[in-house]
Amino acid sequence: MYLSRCIAAAVACAAAPACAATYYVAPAGSDTAAGTEAAPWQSFAHAQAVAQPGDTVWFRGGRYAYTRATTSCASRRAAVAGIVLDKSGTATQPIRYWAYPGETPVFDFAGMKDDCRVKGIEVVADWIHLKGLEITGAPQQPDNRLNHESWGVWVNGNHDVFERLDLHHNMGPGLFIKDGGWNLVLNTDSHHNYDPYTSNGAGQSADGFGAHISAGHPGNVFRGCRAWDNSDDGFDLINAYSPVTIEQSWAWQQGYLPGTHTSLPAGNGNGIKAGGYSGRYVPNGVKHVVRFSVAFDNKVSGFYANHHPLALDFFHNTAFRNAVDFNMLGIAPDGGPVYLGTLRNNLAYPDGARLKVAGADSAANSWDLHLALSAADFDSVAATGWDAPRKPDGSLPDVPMFHPTAASAVVDKGVDVGLPYHGKAPDLGAFER
Repeated sequence: MYLSRCIAAAVACAAAPACAATYYVAPAGSDTAAGTEAAPWQSFAHAQAVAQPGDTVWFRGGRYAYTRATTSCASRRAAVAGIVLDKSGTATQPIRYWAYPGETPVFDFAGMKDDCRVKGIEVVADWIHLKGLEITGAPQQPDNRLNHESWGVWVNGNHDVFERLDLHHNMGPGLFIKDGGWNLVLNTDSHHNYDPYTSNGAGQSADGFGAHISAGHPGNVFRGCRAWDNSDDGFDLINAYSPVTIEQSWAWQQGYLPGTHTSLPAGNGNGIKAGGYSGRYVPNGVKHVVRFSVAFDNKVSGFYANHHPLALDFFHNTAFRNAVDFNMLGIAPDGGPVYLGTLRNNLAYPDGARLKVAGADSAANSWDLHLALSAADFDSVAATGWDAPRKPDGSLPDVPMFHPTAASAVVDKGVDVGLPYHGKAPDLGAFER
């Protein structure tokens, strides 16, 4: 009887998250060490080899420098990775790769000299959770102009979480979802990414975030994310054949040499490019949703349908100081231009002069209501301060910009689209009073 109880307890413990192991990695550690806080490992690869579903790996602060990929370049057009995550967790026991509390582990791939495209971190595993990591330097080689971008994080997994990442100065997108479904990109920043050696022009492919997924992979969400100072677009959903949601996210100053307003001719310069299939009409396009988001100071469009073949949903968004605030350019079955989109409760400041929405389903937006908005309608209309530090839980900072005042003309002027609101009716724009 006693032995049976012990066996049952051991089985229960093996299946319970409370019995999962905790390991530690540090730049000055050793993979021959015990992996404890006092004797940490050194490499991500070793931590993954040991970790099992339910385990947590804590990365201590400091620089983890990579000088070569896990495999060699099969050709100058091939792609290799500095780190490959290919061990999956489970629905109830994900594998967690987290920054040690209060510290910042920096994964730096700038020293890699592989003569092909580079994925800083390649994720093909399911049910893993990356949190608090800084990822930078995914390179292109200056004498190899045969390729498009490299990538900071490249994803082809399912049910993964990418939380509180800081993705910057990569020669391509900070984070790119190639395929897979039900991935969550949460409270993550992607900025100052620039691809100077891309074959079709410097700056053409370095988005903050991208999702170009195939059919059958729904459920990808970007929430609480910020993209700024990227040479191409902030968010790019071109060629995505499964629906994607972008919500409570901000995008500004795309399409320029990062850190400047010097235009890059090849950089597209859209804040949120929410669809499109390379300018072609396709009969199996899908509907994406963009809501409660802000786009400003982008070289071309703040919110852009990008020749999408069906109406996308744009609800409760704020745009200002873009060349075009809302551009709903779609494509008809015959390949001709048509304006498509369902727009509700959006705000273009100060007026609706920078719009391309004629023919789209546009109602209860600031321009439809002919609101004469001024700075007095908001706590602030500043274009600076949006990159303020995040709150301790990683959520977006509490900034006053475009939060309506009590007497604002945008208060209670919206219509119910099934999203939460206060008062008699929804307010216009990304922020509810």
